[in-house]
Amino acid sequence: MDFIGIKPVEFKEGYAQFRMPVRPEHLQAAGKMQGGLIVALADEAIAHAMVSQLTPEEGLTTIELKSNFLAGVTSGELIATATVFKKGDSLIIGDCLVTDDKGRNICRVSATFLLLMKKDKKVT
Repeated sequence: MDFIGIKPVEFKEGYAQFRMPVRPEHLQAAGKMQGGLIVALADEAIAHAMVSQLTPEEGLTTIELKSNFLAGVTSGELIATATVFKKGDSLIIGDCLVTDDKGRNICRVSATFLLLMKKDKKVT
């Protein structure tokens, strides 16, 4: 995610935080940051929070992602703080709040990922 400026800040069990600058090339025609880039930041944070709770035999893939845009942003930096809400046998659910560097809520994202079991390779 280097090409859009996403940088890791902190990782703990079931938690991840990332930052991203708001660059002029990120703005859409109305002068606000393009929403898909904000969601990409949140998705990255959620996925890393989830990975911290996987066993070596597990992988994951997104099956649902929902975003609520709360405010527009034109400059500064965004901070995505994600936590795992629940890990079950086949699904894992995470939440993320994206704020700006002034503490304003910009976007709330929730995601459901499918847990995948890695298969052993058989040698014949």
